[in-house]
Amino acid sequence: MSATNPLLSHQPSNGFHPSSLLVDPESEIFNYTTGRFLSNEAYRLRERRRVFNISGLLNIMSKAMNCKTEQIVEFRKLGEGGLNRVFLVTLDTEFQFVARIPYPLHIGRTYALASEVATMDLLRSKGLPVPEVYAYSFSSDNEAETEYILMEYVKGIDLSQIWFDLKEDEIISLMDQLARVESTLMSISFPAGGSIYYAKDAKELFGVEGVPIDGLVESVALGKGGFCVGSDVSVPMWYGRREQLNVFRGPYEDAKSVLIAGAKKELAYLDRFGAPRAPYDRLRREYYNYKKQPPSDHVKNLNQYLRLAPALVPADDSLNVFCIRHPDLSANNIRVSTGPGGLRIVSVLDWQHAVILPLFLQGGMPEFIQNEEDEVSRQMVEPALPSDFDELSEEDRDQERELFRRRLVHFHYNLSTATYNRVHHKSLVYPFNPFRRRIVIHASAPWEGETIKLLYALIDLVLDWEQFATVGTPCPVVFTEEEIAAAEKLYQNVANAERSWRQLKQVVGCGEDTWVPAAHYEVARAMSQELKQRTLEACAEDEELPKEMHSVIEANWPLDDMDEEELEEYK
Repeated sequence: MSATNPLLSHQPSNGFHPSSLLVDPESEIFNYTTGRFLSNEAYRLRERRRVFNISGLLNIMSKAMNCKTEQIVEFRKLGEGGLNRVFLVTLDTEFQFVARIPYPLHIGRTYALASEVATMDLLRSKGLPVPEVYAYSFSSDNEAETEYILMEYVKGIDLSQIWFDLKEDEIISLMDQLARVESTLMSISFPAGGSIYYAKDAKELFGVEGVPIDGLVESVALGKGGFCVGSDVSVPMWYGRREQLNVFRGPYEDAKSVLIAGAKKELAYLDRFGAPRAPYDRLRREYYNYKKQPPSDHVKNLNQYLRLAPALVPADDSLNVFCIRHPDLSANNIRVSTGPGGLRIVSVLDWQHAVILPLFLQGGMPEFIQNEEDEVSRQMVEPALPSDFDELSEEDRDQERELFRRRLVHFHYNLSTATYNRVHHKSLVYPFNPFRRRIVIHASAPWEGETIKLLYALIDLVLDWEQFATVGTPCPVVFTEEEIAAAEKLYQNVANAERSWRQLKQVVGCGEDTWVPAAHYEVARAMSQELKQRTLEACAEDEELPKEMHSVIEANWPLDDMDEEELEEYK
């Protein structure tokens, strides 16, 4: 490629001239720069570092877009999410598209990428607002030396940018639109559970083409033939060393096979890799006397779950039909336009790890919308500001406005779903359905040194057995009063630790994996160390605590680095 190609060498550092980047592996094009991490920063940044062949990627893009490489006049980092780095590519015709490259930490990225592309193609064929894919590779064996997706760039803004400033009429309109999108999505019929692939890709990845999805137009643009249902690409099925396991991941023929697959996968993992581990969340370790926990406890509970799981299948067959839903719907992956016509959803992004499941397991409110902790929201009472609102202080008025906003979003999502998506609404109101989803999640989740959440859910299931089992069917699992009391005590202690962790993150201003905006790092780090020092001083003043507790607490401070070898043990 000509060195005179005008690739914005004078742009800010997220734009580039290829001649400089080809010899500069430390460029931010390859590295994570959106934020920083209070604990294990070097480890987290390595997980997100991806060096690739820029010249090779330019060649791939030029072939895919039927243009010369010289016509690519800009290539710049557009954003960095939890799993991918996204670049905006501009041609000399002003046409723009997106190149997305996964991080090394992307769970089961080969399978997830192949499935995501086919999923987006299928959903577009149903009229859903999903970006068009121009080219992709689920293997790094190509000129770019990385997996990639080239896709449509959808103009607009992320909903997260305006989410907290929406007016009441905008909230109502948005919830209506979202319910209509989900209604179209969840009405698509599937012959089995699992994830969507092109038949040719499934054959290459798994040796079989999967279960054909009838009644759909074949993918003409990408030349991959028909669609099929293949292996489940959800994160728990592939996390860490689980990718090495030869376990059943679908296609699922019925609801029961879905319920047991995750637990059997975890049993296979523990059989091969299980070893005593301290709980991953360090604030919880106090309630385990800072001792490593044996995997045998979790194995016991998983086996108990497998004996009980068949009873979780709803008696209403309409709740067992297979359907698909967005795997992680949030304000960050909903793109909207804000023109004269009002707020409009123009695209829903990030379909990696999407799975076809029985309807009863797909139900539930998106996390960024639900407000279940609030009694008014739980009762589905139409929200209103308090009658004495004008008499409150400005600080109290701000709190009431935010509470009103959360209640309004929750209320109108439910109302819109009841109006436009009766299928989903049925699963929302079906008795004990949130519990069904929760216990399946606990049984499928990667083991992180604890089993209390699964055990507590199993106890609930046993105590409410008559609500799930066929009349007269005895429960195959029994818990003693002592076991129930011990589990209750530990569960409440762990819940307190979780609340403390949420409060600590809120005070410091950090998120998942102790992420903070780069500009906030120094302040957050100083706050973390100050809180740590206060905790240690309070520990020293407490005469009832043994002297060694000072060093134990210091060694387990959740915002300090964890030994990297210990981190790897949880994979």
